[in-house]
Amino acid sequence: MTTPRPVPDRAEVVVVGGGVMGASIAFHLAEAGVTDVLLLERDQLAAGSTSRCAGGVRAQFSDPVNVALGARGLDAFERFAVRPGQEIDLHQPGYLFLVTDPDDVPVFTESVALQNRMGVASQVLTAEQAAALSPGVVTDDVLMATFHHRDGYCSPESVVLGYATGARGHGATVRTGVEVTGIEVSGGDVTAVRTSAGTVATSTVVVASGAWAQPLAATAGVHLPVTPLRRQILVTEPLDAATEALLPPTMPMTIDATSTFYLHREGPAVLLGMSYAAEEPGVRLGYSEAWLPDLMEAVEHRCPTLGEVGMAQHWAGLYEVTPDHNALIGEAAGVSRLLYATGFSGHGFLQGPAVGEVVRDLYLGREPVVDVSSMSAERFAVAGGGRPERNIV
Repeated sequence: MTTPRPVPDRAEVVVVGGGVMGASIAFHLAEAGVTDVLLLERDQLAAGSTSRCAGGVRAQFSDPVNVALGARGLDAFERFAVRPGQEIDLHQPGYLFLVTDPDDVPVFTESVALQNRMGVASQVLTAEQAAALSPGVVTDDVLMATFHHRDGYCSPESVVLGYATGARGHGATVRTGVEVTGIEVSGGDVTAVRTSAGTVATSTVVVASGAWAQPLAATAGVHLPVTPLRRQILVTEPLDAATEALLPPTMPMTIDATSTFYLHREGPAVLLGMSYAAEEPGVRLGYSEAWLPDLMEAVEHRCPTLGEVGMAQHWAGLYEVTPDHNALIGEAAGVSRLLYATGFSGHGFLQGPAVGEVVRDLYLGREPVVDVSSMSAERFAVAGGGRPERNIV
């Protein structure tokens, strides 16, 4: 095992977490001219939830803040090869949501109207139109579908590499293999972070450590209501010609809105997953077969053509879930210059580019590119203060 290089004695800003969120924040801060930005990751870059996600990118949400963050993210992913300068294997076959519950019809209809008002060219489709886009998917029970042609998926590891390399290029310091064990506060001000490689004096900390954000923020007396929840993914063996004709490379990321079962092409294979209702909260990164009966039932119902295809790979990752399935973005009310960006409940990867811009603006004291004041952790201190996102996977 390689011994990590020592950490500096001090930094202007310490960003904790080397996934897409932390790397994006470090890049945008350094690009804006903030000196002595230090990004710390206890493992390797993208080793946490980022490398274990499905890589989906979209702007189809029911909450206007999420629509805005997703749309800015799409813009950034489309230009990523230029800024910060990294190929990310971006595919944009679209996202196709299949709606089968009558109660969801008005929700998704209103969401598309909201997205259209905000400049996102999503559409309401019939079951027949959905079947034309994903011919191997059963649509007999579909009441409506929604589709946005610019949505898609890309390589999470490449995105993190691009942001981390860009951050270094603008003068930031990136250290892996360094665990942040605590945040020191004096008189309501951040003064330092304690790490496995020594103490770093600083006046600003950004907590972007995903599923591990709650215990870290607690060392500074700040409560971030984030709960880790395991989600699992499978990748099939390469498809034969007959199956490929039903699930072509051009098929969109297709999601059953009721069951959350989803699938998209992954090279010669198919990537698929869904939530598991019986999953218990907690940090569990090992793969479990307990969810397979539910998954196979969803496959048989929604995409039976996959029933005869073997499974080649599987892995588990963590969602960082909040009570209303919406992110926590802001600055701690009781601790000056403790900023946070966590709790994305499954859509952090796609929002990473825009949130990097937002946290940059919050640090610099200027109006953020997207108003995220409603995403403050303080919203849960008020009865009925949650901000539910309905269009989740």
